[in-house]
Amino acid sequence: MNPSEKFFRRERRSVPAARRFAHAFLAEWGLAEAERGGDVLLCVSELATNALVHGVPPGRQFRVFLRYDGHAVRVEVHDSGGGVPHVDDADAGDEGGRGLLLVAALADKWGVGERDLGKVVWAEFATGPLQEDDVDHQRRTTPLLGSARQPAPHAVDRRCTVGREDHRGRTHR
Repeated sequence: MNPSEKFFRRERRSVPAARRFAHAFLAEWGLAEAERGGDVLLCVSELATNALVHGVPPGRQFRVFLRYDGHAVRVEVHDSGGGVPHVDDADAGDEGGRGLLLVAALADKWGVGERDLGKVVWAEFATGPLQEDDVDHQRRTTPLLGSARQPAPHAVDRRCTVGREDHRGRTHR
């Protein structure tokens, strides 16, 4: 595993900076131009924007954590704000409100974990063929909606897990 992390200030230019940070991480592992590279970068932008707009109190920072284990990339965005993010049903005329909908559509798994102060929103992206255990897990936990990357819009947040995460990324309710 190769974890990498960086803190970003509560300012608009932190979102493209977080995306550049993620691109450098992906490039280091030869994944920047891979099929899922664009998905990872878009989700980093969306999660960083959500942290900036909804999660980071004035004067605080948010943290982007990336890990690649040879099979999947995990993106985590930590902030010290309250509340639990959720997928909204944005109206056609709304300018925002689709960030987590995009994350849910692009990531193989995503969720929200509690921290002592704030929360962590995470997403995982498989970088190779799914292992048999992953396929069995998806059959047991994902409703029949088509592919894992294109769920039905009304069921997107069923793949989200909410709870306290331990240091290995496992969620405890």
